[in-house]
Amino acid sequence: MSDEQTLTRWRLVLGEPADACADLSDVDRARDAAIDWLYGTDPDRERRGVRRSGGRGSSTVDPVTWLDDIATLFPRETVERLQRDAIERFEIVDILTDSAALQRAEPSRALLRAVLRTKHLMNPDVLTAARRIVEQVVSELLERLRPELRASFHGTTSPRRARTGRAADFDWRSTIARNLRHYDPATGALPIQRPVFGERTTRHLQSWQVVLLVDQSGSMVDSVIHAAVTAACLWSMPGVRPHLVAFDTAVVDLTDDVTDPVELLMRVQLGGGTDIARAVAHGASLVTEPRRSIVVLISDLYEGGSSYMLLRTVGELVAQGTVVLVLPALDADAAPAYDRELAQRLADLGAHVGAMTPSHLALFVAECLAGRPPGAAS
Repeated sequence: MSDEQTLTRWRLVLGEPADACADLSDVDRARDAAIDWLYGTDPDRERRGVRRSGGRGSSTVDPVTWLDDIATLFPRETVERLQRDAIERFEIVDILTDSAALQRAEPSRALLRAVLRTKHLMNPDVLTAARRIVEQVVSELLERLRPELRASFHGTTSPRRARTGRAADFDWRSTIARNLRHYDPATGALPIQRPVFGERTTRHLQSWQVVLLVDQSGSMVDSVIHAAVTAACLWSMPGVRPHLVAFDTAVVDLTDDVTDPVELLMRVQLGGGTDIARAVAHGASLVTEPRRSIVVLISDLYEGGSSYMLLRTVGELVAQGTVVLVLPALDADAAPAYDRELAQRLADLGAHVGAMTPSHLALFVAECLAGRPPGAAS
């Protein structure tokens, strides 16, 4: 990065008081105006001694115009960050209640979270625009997750070797070891005369039930999104009969919509209290073959119902041979905040407790179906 670019970046960070640092181009002044429209509303800036001003005077820029501006002025990653701060940090709800604004917004997970939290405030026209956001983000998540699930469910690479095979099964370590004697020191080349591939073995899977119980309190929005996408993927996997149940103080069985995660997410109502014991009792009632069932509780474990009944039901499930998996978070980051004391009590009963990414959950389920002890693959 040149000195001029560095000075321009500092000028954009500091605002009009740093005008002497750099002579902004028209494009950079437009960027400065867009940044100030958002961060100039920060109520804490005076307390922190930040007196940023973009020098635009009395601007009447609305969210729709601002979304148009940032889409042309910044790269996609920056656009998503600006949108996320507008929605989550400064709560500029006009972006979520204006159909024109939503149509211009760049779909992202942050925007999807915001849509799910506020869709009950939207009129039909805005809901139509919001559904586009949901559809695109869910499609991207499905595209990313499906190959990972298929890899978990469609066999592993065998230690047996073959002379030919698929590129995905190419064993480069064994190939190098087998061909080292052909190495030419003069040219530094290693001719490959005998490539090595692993052979694929297919797991024989019996039918298992996988019951996903998802806490739909506001703090669990990321887990709700990933649970919906994971359930849709599991539906197409061999040997799996998934159920999806959302709960707060009430319990809603969403299994009929499990093949359509968009419709499923549009039905979810985030917020409210939490009765985990009631949800687990419903999940237990769905189990038909205990020793071929996995009950996955996705919750921060802040119980608003009866902890005694929750522990009793989990203990009964474990005693009858059902695998109970407690996930304080199911998302890409797997960094939960949860009731650790209750989590420990559930673990003491024989439940498996730990935050996971969706691909780790898929691997856990696949290992259970293949007859390996839960946790052996972790």
